[in-house]
Amino acid sequence: MGVWRNWLAAALLGATAFTMPAAAAADKFFVYVSPDPIGVNAFLKMGQTGIEAAGEKYGADIETYESRTAADRLENVNAAVNEGADIVVMLGFEFNDIVRQIAPTAPDTQFLIVDQCIDERPENVHCAVFREYEASYLMGVAAGMLTETNKVGVVGALDIPFLHRYTDGYAQGVKSVKPDASVDIRWVGGENPFADPVRAKEQAVAMHAAGADLIFTANSGGDFGVFEAAKEKNFKVFSVDVNQCPNAPGHVVDVTLKQVDQAMLQAIGSILEGEKNVTMALGLKEGGMSAMALEADRIADSGCLIADHPDVAAKLREVAGSIKDGSLKLEDPMFAK
Repeated sequence: MGVWRNWLAAALLGATAFTMPAAAAADKFFVYVSPDPIGVNAFLKMGQTGIEAAGEKYGADIETYESRTAADRLENVNAAVNEGADIVVMLGFEFNDIVRQIAPTAPDTQFLIVDQCIDERPENVHCAVFREYEASYLMGVAAGMLTETNKVGVVGALDIPFLHRYTDGYAQGVKSVKPDASVDIRWVGGENPFADPVRAKEQAVAMHAAGADLIFTANSGGDFGVFEAAKEKNFKVFSVDVNQCPNAPGHVVDVTLKQVDQAMLQAIGSILEGEKNVTMALGLKEGGMSAMALEADRIADSGCLIADHPDVAAKLREVAGSIKDGSLKLEDPMFAK
């Protein structure tokens, strides 16, 4: 990006500007393209945190391009390429077709998809993915241990294979400790399933009315609707990605933690070292996924109700240890037949 900026300065201001010292401009340029407006979406905020950390660590200029529509996503990725980005970071499955289209036409640009991957990738396309189902399984174990109605639920944003890593992983965890428990799985759907707190709330209210006393929410921006329902109807929830417990004090039991920023840092480092087709898969063992119950130095001040259930937290640590050492093998629900 520094070279491109100096060239542009020369074009606009004349040769004198081109001969000025270039120390003020970084020689690398990273762009983060979000699939939706960042707003209060904790998951998308992690992408912004990650690109900022990468810029600082690797001495790069950075930009964040927020998208609102599918057309925006395509336009933003093209803009990043045209602006001379060395690495374009995209967060989410919404970019799968876009990167297939653009990457072959921009061999000098590196593309990093976080939270997704595509088949038959050009060598300039890289992936950092997570084994979300491992942490979701832990939330299910906690729900199975704590339910008083023997009915629990999970609200997912959209019925696609990827999100079954949350819904099915949670259900499997519940069944592992309480085989006779009922698990209600519902989807938000609609035109904007990842940022529709109204529809998410409606699903949670209906689920609670049907008897679910513990509900897992995996809806990105829609999670706040489930929190609102929990406060109004007085039930407990689990959530994802970051510590959401302060957003609904007294109602969030535990959360899965996805270290998007750290995955971005590691992957960008590998790309800068010249690796082709970088592929990272991060779960509990690698520290890419976690849960507040596993964070011994954070649990007491987290605001999460799991801190009040040391027996449940201990069980989650035990199960996590079994997943990490391979003695408990979980199937990836995304590829279930």
